[in-house]
Amino acid sequence: MEKFSAFRDPGTGIQPFLLPVSPSDNGSFATLLLPIRGAALILRTILIAAIFLLYCGLHYGLCTLLVPIPLLRRSLSRLATRLAARLALYVLGFMQIQEEIAARKRKLHEIPWCPQAGDIIVSNWSSWIDLLWMVYRFDPIFVMPFFEERKSSVVNSDSSPITYRPGRSKDSGVSSPSSLQTITSRSAIRGFRRVSLFSMIRTTGHTPDRLTSNTVSQLKELKQSAERPVVVFPECTTSNGRGLLRFVDVFEGTHVPTKQFKVFIMCIRYDPPTPRRPSPSHPIPSYSLNPLRHLFTLLTSLSSQPMSVRMLPPSESPSSDLFMASEVAPVDSLSEACAVLVERIGKMKRVRFGWEDKATFLDFYWSRRR
Repeated sequence: MEKFSAFRDPGTGIQPFLLPVSPSDNGSFATLLLPIRGAALILRTILIAAIFLLYCGLHYGLCTLLVPIPLLRRSLSRLATRLAARLALYVLGFMQIQEEIAARKRKLHEIPWCPQAGDIIVSNWSSWIDLLWMVYRFDPIFVMPFFEERKSSVVNSDSSPITYRPGRSKDSGVSSPSSLQTITSRSAIRGFRRVSLFSMIRTTGHTPDRLTSNTVSQLKELKQSAERPVVVFPECTTSNGRGLLRFVDVFEGTHVPTKQFKVFIMCIRYDPPTPRRPSPSHPIPSYSLNPLRHLFTLLTSLSSQPMSVRMLPPSESPSSDLFMASEVAPVDSLSEACAVLVERIGKMKRVRFGWEDKATFLDFYWSRRR
């Protein structure tokens, strides 16, 4: 869309914040499919509701009765969560999920991809579907980032986005950005807070909240007390999956190779949407009851949803003794090394936009929608 052209990355031409759309289909044929889509929506909504009730019965009902037996209670809770996540993925159309170890070199005895308690899983983020798959495979802990303050210097009265488009002003003949822009400063992430799966799903597409209290912890503290693997999304918000957003230095002060903890790196990709299959990406959150609207959209799909997960072998991880920092990034920052590795295994292009630009985009987007 031309009105969002300021958010097109100049190096790659990617607009990472817009929802991918499918090619136009025959209008009359699409009209004939509406009753089928409606029937699919009703049936799948009933199934999703049944899965949710089953989960609540097991997790909040039966598990509550097992409080005197902590080990059995935790085991049943994890089993209920993983079972509900996989059933929900089936109903949403994710019948088969392709998992692949993206190794640069073939090894006879590769260490299995099995994160343990306190290990860090680093991934890109484009949908709440990512969260369901991670719960099914690893039953991890999710953490939500918080920033101290974000400041913007507004050049004009219009709520226009930042632009990086190069060029020369027709009047002055000197290089200048677009005359309508908002200059967005970069903000450091000051801490994380452990959250539930449902809280993480509700915040999908949003940007980090401002730090208003001291109830956050550093990532090192959270992983030390974690009884399961910890998932970290260094992008701090979702994109549409076409490009990799700028990684925040969530591992501030940690260099590679790191010995304090194990790092597992992965990348999740979805196929482009078609007239019969909407995009699983969720870059723009719903104004209310997020992501209910996107859920209903996926439930109208008339074909299966392809999904691929590419995982970096543990022997090539920044926490491995065999890791060569010089082969990955010119700097020894763990966050930058993770960004390069996610880019490589996912075969994605990095864009210069970050979560601060996403916040500006959402302000601009919702101002146009009101």
